[in-house]
Amino acid sequence: MTDGAIAIATETVPPSSHHVSGEYEQLIYVEDGPVARVTLDRPRVHNALSLQLSDELTHALERVRDSGTVQVLVIRGSGGTFCAGDDITEMPRWGDANAVMRRVHGYQHMANVLEELDKVTISVVEGFAVGGGLEITMASDFVVAARSARWGMPEIDVGITPGWGGTTRMARLVGRRMAKEINLLGALHPAARAAELGLWNRVVPDDRLDAEAEHLVRVLLSKNQQAVRQLKFIINNGVEADLHTAQAFEALSAGLTGAVNGGWRVPDADAGAGIAGFTAKSDLWRARRDLARDLWTDGPVLEA
Repeated sequence: MTDGAIAIATETVPPSSHHVSGEYEQLIYVEDGPVARVTLDRPRVHNALSLQLSDELTHALERVRDSGTVQVLVIRGSGGTFCAGDDITEMPRWGDANAVMRRVHGYQHMANVLEELDKVTISVVEGFAVGGGLEITMASDFVVAARSARWGMPEIDVGITPGWGGTTRMARLVGRRMAKEINLLGALHPAARAAELGLWNRVVPDDRLDAEAEHLVRVLLSKNQQAVRQLKFIINNGVEADLHTAQAFEALSAGLTGAVNGGWRVPDADAGAGIAGFTAKSDLWRARRDLARDLWTDGPVLEA
């Protein structure tokens, strides 16, 4: 083995190697009515994302995704710190280049599930949020941080590159120039700078962090939750689209809002009669199918 080479484990660890049933060992999950709380719980290593913790976090996020009652998700870390990112000591177990790509795809899935939840998500940050920890905050809707918190993407000094948001979401949030500065220098920044850059929402004195986060939860729960879901959806999708397409999302959302607010009776819609007609094989359904079934099935050229 050459100097500096990583010894790759003979038996690699697949992307979801730990069987997760909801009985978590490195994560605390609590549901309190409409609020779910996920706490990363490896305080001795600053809540670094081990293979097991990553799998447990993915499971917990999918659990929130599938819930019909949760409206707000709060993510934080135990022991006075948020998350120190991936557990670097386990990386030799990831395997060869192909296995590493599979593992990274798993992390991307985890971040995408978090970002796409139809619930509002809040990262509450104290201590360090670096590497993968910072990537969790970037996939969240809101970030509230203690003034003493520190953040950054120090992967460059380990000789690795971010895999699930450190360059992609980062550039979309702060622009490519700042994304290069943050990633290529690898510095650890004060919390206030994250707020100034628009990376985080709010920075408060350390002793006010819990109160600020809980106040935000109360405000969000007071809203029309259907409107909240629609707004999150059109903002997340519209920002990745051209203006014309993004405005189409807005128009459709406006129509849906009108429907859920009582204006669903559109005169030339059939109010579900088509679906009911398929089940009952009604005259309406038969008439539609008889008219359409063989239409133009002989191709584009009509023979004389």
